[in-house]
Amino acid sequence: MPFYLTDRKMLLRVATVLCLSLAFTAVGQTPTPTPDDPSKPVTIRTDLVTLTLTVTDLYGRYVSGLSKSAFTVLDNNKEQEITYFSDTDAPISVGILFDVSGSMGGDKIKKARTALSRFVAASHPMDEYFLIAFNNRAELLLDRTRDSDAVLQKLTLVQPGRNTALYDAVYLGLERVTRGSHQKRALLIISDGQDNSSRYNFGEVRKLMKESDVVTYAVGILDRGDAGSLGMQGQAFLDELASVSGGKSFYPTNAVEMDEIFDRIAIELRHQYSIGYTPPDFQPDGKWRKVRVKVKPPRGMQRLSVRSREGYYASPNVSYK
Repeated sequence: MPFYLTDRKMLLRVATVLCLSLAFTAVGQTPTPTPDDPSKPVTIRTDLVTLTLTVTDLYGRYVSGLSKSAFTVLDNNKEQEITYFSDTDAPISVGILFDVSGSMGGDKIKKARTALSRFVAASHPMDEYFLIAFNNRAELLLDRTRDSDAVLQKLTLVQPGRNTALYDAVYLGLERVTRGSHQKRALLIISDGQDNSSRYNFGEVRKLMKESDVVTYAVGILDRGDAGSLGMQGQAFLDELASVSGGKSFYPTNAVEMDEIFDRIAIELRHQYSIGYTPPDFQPDGKWRKVRVKVKPPRGMQRLSVRSREGYYASPNVSYK
């Protein structure tokens, strides 16, 4: 039966080509969005390491327009070849974590709402928002919305009270925003940093943050009554989360300064670089790999500073789409 044998060989060849193609896509290429059914996440594993970089000059001004050659990436002290580079003003998926506990009473929450409106107004019009309010528990108020007005409207209906589950809110925020539609992801934490009601602890939250490519910004809403040990503990937590992710923490002292800070965060998110590389010696052993990025200023420009996440755990990234 020569005709049957020929067909079978052809089928085997086609199946082999398809399998090789699927394997190459899963390991060597950047994940491609699948918008057919956004409610059902698809996980794709890849060894591509991605970094979000913020570059500033001596005066803290954002520097854009640099080329890929201006950056050097060291992974475990070994220089890497940058295979992906972008400096476009791209939309982001941003999780807004808003503290509505009793410690945010009085003018704190009112000032924070007003400042958040400045952030939304200065953000990319295609940004995607996840809104999480938290007191004694974290609650997802809005999931994957581009309606910035709905975000602000939702917060006007919330009244402060009860304890503070900040760690739980950060954990939930990271889980949700990593399933966002955009490649760039960020968290914006608005809180006094105090926690007295979470199921998760500081170490668990910090580990998840180090596993996630999510830049975190924290705005500490503190007053004179927060100057004691609880205030210092809250500030240390916010500082650590922001630092390990390549973000920054801020502590405004008045309403004007708070407005300026929210403006600054929105502008920074629109003036960042995205780079990617695949370490040749990558082994999925779960160990921590330290990353350091250096930037060379163009001729005639003074020294530049660059912020990015400090490293990552060596396990294949999981992209949720």
